[in-house]
Amino acid sequence: MQTSFSEFTDSQWQFIDNIIDDQRKRKHSLRMIVNAIFSINNTGSQWRNLDSKYPPWQTVFYHFTQFKQRGIWENILDSVVSNERKRQGRNDTPSLLAIDSQSIKKVQFTFEETGIDGGKNVNGRKRTILVDTLGLPWSIKVTAANISDNQAGIMAIDSMSGKVPRLKKITADAGYKVAFKEHIETNYQWKVEVMQKPESTKGFIPQKWRWQVERSFGWLNFRRRLFRDVEKTILSSETMAQIALISLIINRI
Repeated sequence: MQTSFSEFTDSQWQFIDNIIDDQRKRKHSLRMIVNAIFSINNTGSQWRNLDSKYPPWQTVFYHFTQFKQRGIWENILDSVVSNERKRQGRNDTPSLLAIDSQSIKKVQFTFEETGIDGGKNVNGRKRTILVDTLGLPWSIKVTAANISDNQAGIMAIDSMSGKVPRLKKITADAGYKVAFKEHIETNYQWKVEVMQKPESTKGFIPQKWRWQVERSFGWLNFRRRLFRDVEKTILSSETMAQIALISLIINRI
């Protein structure tokens, strides 16, 4: 896995440019602006400390926000995921997904939509993701850490509306065995398979069709911007997770 930041190759940029270029005339190169955003995501730098070789940080942050509000980052992620599935000889959309959550500590002065996950003793936010058997993401939802897995999982599922027409089953751990399972099986008619490791075991035990979601969380932890939640809003937190996963998957192009 590539852990240091490198700017987009021509083929990678062409893939992204086909999605986001609106033919507007800009003072600064759109490619440089997007490279700057991915640099922030990878290095963990503050916006105001952006490398001087890039356009002014105010311009870069403006585009980050505009693309976020217009759903462009999500569109790019969906496109690179679909492209990667085709590259590996799979159907466009999966029939099986795995769901899990990760509670992340917040940094000082982050107050909006945060809480304490009592089970993990984490004061911050919770990331809930759904991935296919390749570990590719289909939904990313950020909530306060005190939101239950059941509630966060339902929100993550509902945000996938229309993306997974072939889906038949979701694998989950015991945190999703009540309200989540009932909601999915009642409203979507998908099967929810709750998988539990033996009580006598300790630590991480790889489970078939579920270890991929843990690996995806590991991918996110390679991004300095993401090992703590430093974003003011949960929407920005979701966007930074999307950008991190785009940067990892697009390296395969």
